[in-house]
Amino acid sequence: MTQEEKRIWLIRQLLSEEPEYREYGIPADTQGQRNLLRALMNVRPPRPLSPEFMRIQDDYLREENRQAGVTEIGDLTPCPLDNRIYLWQGDITTLKADAIVNAANSALLGCFRPLHNCIDNIIHSKAGLALREKCNCIMAAQGHEEPTGQAKITPGYNLPCKYVIHTVGPIVEGQLTKRHEALLASCYQSCLKTAEENGCQSIAFCCISTGMFMFPNQRAAEIAVDTVRNYYEETGSQIKTIFNVFKDVDGGIYRQLLQHSS
Repeated sequence: MTQEEKRIWLIRQLLSEEPEYREYGIPADTQGQRNLLRALMNVRPPRPLSPEFMRIQDDYLREENRQAGVTEIGDLTPCPLDNRIYLWQGDITTLKADAIVNAANSALLGCFRPLHNCIDNIIHSKAGLALREKCNCIMAAQGHEEPTGQAKITPGYNLPCKYVIHTVGPIVEGQLTKRHEALLASCYQSCLKTAEENGCQSIAFCCISTGMFMFPNQRAAEIAVDTVRNYYEETGSQIKTIFNVFKDVDGGIYRQLLQHSS
C-alpha cells in the first residue's frame, strides 16, 4: 500500500467505528486527508485496536515521521558551561532522544480537541493510538487523576524517541506563588528521576506549564535550568538534557540563561 492508500484505509476504519461519522466524505487532497485522520485519532476514546489496524497505522506514521526529518543529539552543540546541557529550537517529536517530555493534563490521556496545536495533541498524533491506550491502562490502575509535579513513562511508539515521559505542570491562575514554583521544579525532578530509572541517557524537556497553563516564560525557564543544574550537583548524573523550545521568545530566554550562542 502507498502512503495515500494507508491513510485512506485508516480513515475508513475510524469512520466506521462511530455511526455518526459514517457519512463523512474523505477529502481528495493530501492535507485534507491528513487533517481528517489526525482529528479522528484525536477524538477516539481509548480502546483496543486490531492487529491489522496497528500494523498499517504504525507503517504509515513511521513513514510520515521519517519524512518530517529526525534530529540526532549528536548533531546538537552542547552549552559552553556544561556539555551535558543542550538548547534546541524545533519540533520535539522529531528529536531522537531516549526520552521526550510531554506537558500533559491531569487525565493523562492526550488532548481530545481535534487538530489542537498543543504539545500533548501533537505527541499523541505522531505516536499513534497505542499511546492513548497505554496511558489509559496506567490511569485505570492508578485510579485517580495524575497529580501535578509527578511523572509517568510510556514507550514512544512511532516517534523517534524511545520513551515519552508525561508530567502535569501547575496552572497559574492569578498571581504566581512559591507553590507554583515548587510544583514546576518537581516536574523536572520527577522526569529526570524517571528517565534515569529507565536507563535513559538523554531527555528533552519542552517548556512545561507555559502557554495555556500560563506560567510566566522567564520564571519557568529559570526554574527549569536551576532544577537541572541542582540535579546534576546532587546526583552526579551524566544524563544529557535538551531544553527544547518552539517559540523565539523562549529561545531568547534560554540562550541568555545558558550563555548559548546557537
